[in-house]
Amino acid sequence: MKARAVRLGPHDAVVRRSSDGTRYVQSPHALGAYPTSVTERLRFWAGRAPERTFLAARSGDGWERLDYATTHQRVERVAQALLHRGLSAERPVAVLSENALDHGVLGLAAMHAGIPWVPVSPAYSLVSQDFGKLKLVRDIVRPGLIYAADGARYERALAAVAGDAEVVVSRSVPSGATPFESLLSCPPTSAVSGANAAVGPETIAKILFTSGSTGVPKGVINTHRMLCSNQRMIAQTLAFVEDDPPVIVDWLPWNHTFGGNHNFNLILFNGGTLYIDDGRPLPGAPIARTVENLRGINPTLYLNVPKGFESLVPFLRDDAALRAGFFKDLKMIFYAAAALSPVVWDALVELAETTCGERIFMGTSLGSTETAPMSLTTNFHVDRAGIIGVPPPGVEIKLVPSGGKLELRVRGPNVMPGYYRQPEASRAVFDDEGYFCTGDALQFVDPSDASQGFTFDGRLAEDFKLSSGTWVNAGPLRIAMLAHFAPYARDVVLAGHDREYLALLVFPDLDACRALCPASDEPLPPGRILADPAVRRLFEGLLASLARSSSGSSTRIERLMLLEEPPSLDANEITDKGSLNARAILDRRAALVNELYDDASPHPIALSLERT
Repeated sequence: MKARAVRLGPHDAVVRRSSDGTRYVQSPHALGAYPTSVTERLRFWAGRAPERTFLAARSGDGWERLDYATTHQRVERVAQALLHRGLSAERPVAVLSENALDHGVLGLAAMHAGIPWVPVSPAYSLVSQDFGKLKLVRDIVRPGLIYAADGARYERALAAVAGDAEVVVSRSVPSGATPFESLLSCPPTSAVSGANAAVGPETIAKILFTSGSTGVPKGVINTHRMLCSNQRMIAQTLAFVEDDPPVIVDWLPWNHTFGGNHNFNLILFNGGTLYIDDGRPLPGAPIARTVENLRGINPTLYLNVPKGFESLVPFLRDDAALRAGFFKDLKMIFYAAAALSPVVWDALVELAETTCGERIFMGTSLGSTETAPMSLTTNFHVDRAGIIGVPPPGVEIKLVPSGGKLELRVRGPNVMPGYYRQPEASRAVFDDEGYFCTGDALQFVDPSDASQGFTFDGRLAEDFKLSSGTWVNAGPLRIAMLAHFAPYARDVVLAGHDREYLALLVFPDLDACRALCPASDEPLPPGRILADPAVRRLFEGLLASLARSSSGSSTRIERLMLLEEPPSLDANEITDKGSLNARAILDRRAALVNELYDDASPHPIALSLERT
């Protein structure tokens, strides 16, 4: 089956090896020139295509749209209002709420005036009960202005953290707060042009807080240099993004680097259109909302986390009209933030070939909040999930031997200068050559040809030893477990550090498991579902089949436990984009782990193999 044509840049790579086995890998191609500041591209497109829609958000049955000219005008007005309030790099703008038109204008206005934009995870305000992470962010940033779209919805969070900061709200404006509309009423003066002229490559554009999947969130300084150079890298590797204005329907939150840097700036820099998807890749109403938002829009790129594609595939399979519109103009399917299941990869390939008679280019990238985000990318056709590509022009990676693996370190104009107001944490993540130490491990696809790219080999901090001294490669094994237990497990955590054998904590997909239970007129609580004989038989069978295919103690799972309680945001067990913090889960649920390994006290929904 032929592939739909897309223009890609070169993907060759050169390797230099030092005497200690460290490898240095980079593109032989120079990085081209890029803008000094992010909003240069807003000004450019406001002049070149003033009436083209830049941002659109749902309004009733239709879409409310902001074209490039209107966005530029609003940005200048809001920038004037921010300068009038004396906001600065020492008194940033914090945003508590979801992606929205006013949010986008406010963020661009802050960057335009040289004031850091700090989009904060909405879950810190809406899901958390103690506002612990939100208060930590407040204490580090010390914002001069805090924005929330809906004053009623964010009332408790605003009361908890506002302090002496001005509160600005678009809807349900509480007493004492400032309506967002009042910011739009400020005519721009020479102060705006003066402030914008002072914005340079090293000016802080954003402060993005890490998700906390491996510890307490840290504020990553994102400079204009980082954001602008990364978009140049994308344009030189995925060259087709410059051929036609891209169109995306995107839910990924702007408080994360994937949605807020990669996707938002991809549209801005290339004069495209971003339809803000107010759905999410979760069962039920959220994913159904995403499906409705896709109807009538023909995206040219579709970017998502693997869980998003997993949730979308059944709708594409069952709805011919949705499928036809989705694939009509699509040039690329792009996943990141986690590994895509081979089952989902194959389903997307089959759906594309059946619908349009062509294979759609499927790509991914490896990066982090600290690299804004892209460090490696697949700008070449691959036939399976898991290959994460090569360094783009301008990026040099360093692969350092560590415990039998190769640790990834990154240097380039896309790398952060450090964490905001956290100098000790900043020093700890750079080596003596100035490379950012990611903690990720890579493998060459072909050690004799670096241009074939790399595969992800897990995070060094997640690997552990059994009591026998056998190393467990946790990252790849977790991916294999998710594929094996699909669709009945939403996520898993490996246990076994200093233990005799491996065990698994399973966060089940309750909807999939419920379908195995006898029909009931009443909702079944999680405990009843997981204790049902049909569910237990299924997991017993999967555990047994897994044992038959395991090659040794480093991959053989001998016990598993189905967890009734979902991972907790307040306990740092999960981030708002769904990434698990395995260490926090094992620590918080240590009693359950001990039960899992205690032959005398079997848990009612723990399963085990006969020991060999």
